[in-house]
Amino acid sequence: MKKKTLTQYLVEQQRSAQAISSELRLLIEVVARACKSISHAVGKGALGGVLGALESENVQGEVQKKLDVLSNEILLEANEWGGHLAAMASEEMETLHAIPNRYPKGEYLLLFDPLDGSSNIDVNVSIGTIFSVLKAPHGLGQEIVENDFLQPGTAQVAAGYAVYGPQTMLVLTIGQGAVGFTLDREMGSWVMTQEKYEIPEDTKEFAINMSNMRHWAPPMKHYIDDCLAGKTGPLGKDYNMRWIASMVADVHRVLTRGGIFMYPWDSREPSKPGKLRLMYEANPMSFLVEQAGGVSITGTQRIMEVQPEKLHQRVSVILGSKNEVERVAKYHAEQGWEATP
Repeated sequence: MKKKTLTQYLVEQQRSAQAISSELRLLIEVVARACKSISHAVGKGALGGVLGALESENVQGEVQKKLDVLSNEILLEANEWGGHLAAMASEEMETLHAIPNRYPKGEYLLLFDPLDGSSNIDVNVSIGTIFSVLKAPHGLGQEIVENDFLQPGTAQVAAGYAVYGPQTMLVLTIGQGAVGFTLDREMGSWVMTQEKYEIPEDTKEFAINMSNMRHWAPPMKHYIDDCLAGKTGPLGKDYNMRWIASMVADVHRVLTRGGIFMYPWDSREPSKPGKLRLMYEANPMSFLVEQAGGVSITGTQRIMEVQPEKLHQRVSVILGSKNEVERVAKYHAEQGWEATP
């Protein structure tokens, strides 16, 4: 039996399920095409002259890699002329990107992290692109401002990521479960290879940067200590630890076989609730994880219910297998710790 392509899946969701509009379908297809272009650039690596860093920094104060800038430009150029968007916002840019006046405007807002896991680019480890789609809060014709993007994750109409690894994959949700597509490089099309992601409720695998343990809040230290105690400890099982330092790759593993991914608050920057960006990383990944039966929290609050206050807001992230995430939430509740001090 011939496998379904991304276009076929989206057309079915538009026609039969009436889960998406034709404009949203076309927008997702444009984003997917842009991800193919980024995958091509990533695949060339040094042959394409795209490795290494630039002298510039992004709005986060992080040194930009050549592929960061290239990926950002690919996504902007691919999406600004199609007529589906009112505006875009990128982790690499300080403020929103308005649709040029020479192009028609649509009713959606697109947010993206053009290349997640930049530290892995030069060492040939999996990296990815994350995106989130919102509806503009007012009709066409009004100028979009930053405040229009500040909607909670529950308002997302679509979200997904592409992971550039041994295979290039696109994982997507439009609120009808999480589905996966693999890029057929010969045919140039996205082919459905995972009809429904289901995260196991229990796990023995956690992903966290252990080198930061001394900086964590007491509940997080306590939980990890109990994990490390193994079968003889209070959790009664031996855990494995994984850490790729690319959120896309780590979350893809969680979606595929379960686990818990954590990037918590730490004391080095106590005024910041976390490291990861709410709008570009935490919300879209939380949407996917919840659609696959998992849970995603800050420690004390469902991430998708956090009301954004600024475009580049940071947040503590704990997501993955339901029972394990709820266990971490219990550690926070018992110690009365606020995950966003």
